Amino acid sequence: MLEESPGTRIDIVLAKLGRALERGDIDAAVNLFQADCYWRDLVAFTWNLKTMEGQDQIRDMLTSQLAAIKPARLRQDEMERPGDADGVTEGWFEFETEVARGHGHIRLKNGLIWTLLTTMTELKGHEEPRGARRPLGAEHGHDPSRKTWKEKRETEAAELGYTSQPYVVIIGGGQGGIALGARLRQLGVPAIIIEKNVRPGDSWRKRYKSLCLHDPVWYDHLPYIPFPENWPVFAPKDKIGDWLEMYTKVMELNYWSSTTCKSARYDDVTKEWTVVVERDGEEVVLRPKQLVLATGMSGKPNVPKLRGQDIFKGEQQHSSQHPGPDAYREKRVVVIGSNNSAHDICAALWEGGADVTMVQRSSTHIVRSDTLMEIGLGDLYSERALAAGMTTRKADLIFASLPYRIMHEFQIPLYEKMRERDAKFYADLEKAGFMLDWGADGSGLFMKYLRRGSGYYIDVGACDLVIDGSIKLKSGSDVSHLTEDSVVLKDGTVLPADLVVYATGYGSMNGWAADLISREVADKVGKVWGLGSDTPKDPGPWEGEQRNMWKPTQQEALWFHGGNLHQSRHYSQYLSLQLKARCEGMSTPVYGLQERHHLA
Repeated sequence: MLEESPGTRIDIVLAKLGRALERGDIDAAVNLFQADCYWRDLVAFTWNLKTMEGQDQIRDMLTSQLAAIKPARLRQDEMERPGDADGVTEGWFEFETEVARGHGHIRLKNGLIWTLLTTMTELKGHEEPRGARRPLGAEHGHDPSRKTWKEKRETEAAELGYTSQPYVVIIGGGQGGIALGARLRQLGVPAIIIEKNVRPGDSWRKRYKSLCLHDPVWYDHLPYIPFPENWPVFAPKDKIGDWLEMYTKVMELNYWSSTTCKSARYDDVTKEWTVVVERDGEEVVLRPKQLVLATGMSGKPNVPKLRGQDIFKGEQQHSSQHPGPDAYREKRVVVIGSNNSAHDICAALWEGGADVTMVQRSSTHIVRSDTLMEIGLGDLYSERALAAGMTTRKADLIFASLPYRIMHEFQIPLYEKMRERDAKFYADLEKAGFMLDWGADGSGLFMKYLRRGSGYYIDVGACDLVIDGSIKLKSGSDVSHLTEDSVVLKDGTVLPADLVVYATGYGSMNGWAADLISREVADKVGKVWGLGSDTPKDPGPWEGEQRNMWKPTQQEALWFHGGNLHQSRHYSQYLSLQLKARCEGMSTPVYGLQERHHLA
């Protein structure tokens, strides 16, 4: 007998799984999974972002959801070629539920399902007007009362938020809010984006002038409009700002700039938010059904409280407020912190002629940009990947198909390879006194980012300045206090300073909920971000997904959206579909609502 092809093996399992799900035979479906198995669902089955680990959790989810979801037409995606590697067969499939269409990824071991990814791609009857469904635009024929596109947009802008109410208000008009706004626009969900800055993209423009993306262009596309082929690999901040401004206009977003959110309150009876904003000096009251905090994956700036801050005669800034090096030539600058922002700021200050010292209080994970691009991202997000037929959507789904519980197992070998490749670089850093780490389990940058959103630097040149002493380094001691003209460390070291930059990170996103809504609501939701890995700054218990991100929270009708450009692009799709379903009054039975384990 001829050996079965990968496609045949996948066809057999999908056919069995499809039949079992359609006839409601939960035991038969569960028996198709191996004991060590994972089913990650993005909205399609759970109306949540949820990973089921092991047969018992899968059985519980199906027992809860199967009758309502009604999956059908589970079939292999004929446009994608399945493959075999290291005893694992993997491929792609399509499916439907009663209200949606979906796409998925499957991995088999020994003929049984090891990992399963199911994602909702569109709601039936509410498909995006794209491709063959794109709008005609021009109105042929004759109608003396018809309005032009410009007139319709002006009427909408004048009325929405005043004589008509948005269904969704998004607080925060950075990349996350803009990406989500674009998704909602295509789904026909009335939404207003609230942004305190004057122009879209100002949240980038206002940062220190050397800031640029440390992620490559292939990883950073926004929905619908990819960057052009001549876009730089690492875009400067002002170029990103201009792109976001252009994108906001082209995607016809209702973007209220120069607007500050003053308060928000949810009415459990009317199921409606009262959101008070100040726009152009006028107080406006919005009454949306859904509120999204898109203030970035980070919360409010973390500024340590130190003895002597009130008597220090120089300047003090959080890294988010640092304007760049121009005013600090020949000034003595102490930068407290040793992650991305600290390195970028120190390098720019050195270039600008400042005498700069970095205070490293704890170890930092360093990975060289070129090495990360080649080894860490090259198979999914690179010119090499594009040449091999990899699309952004496919790359996003492959990355999403790896359950967080085992993702570190895939990352560790990559970072071991990076460590070996750049051995001399790391030896030179340690010789300079820099304290290095590779994450709690050697899994490197991506897991540190997912677990805590901090603790790393993608080296684009600053490390060479640390190695040769151009950036002075003081490691292994925290700050004790400030004097009128210096920073004093706990080991007694005195660092003369005209400027102190606190590159000390950010708090949890629910800090914004405390400010805008109430401390009660912030505590009800709990900590935002992290996996519950029980590693530094990511306390357990295990969550299996990012806490409270892009999914329902313990506070009804309150959502959090943020992350890097990749996450803003990818997860905005699933958040927008959840909001659209609610806008249309669909039943959205949520399985596994996020529990609160930590306040912040």
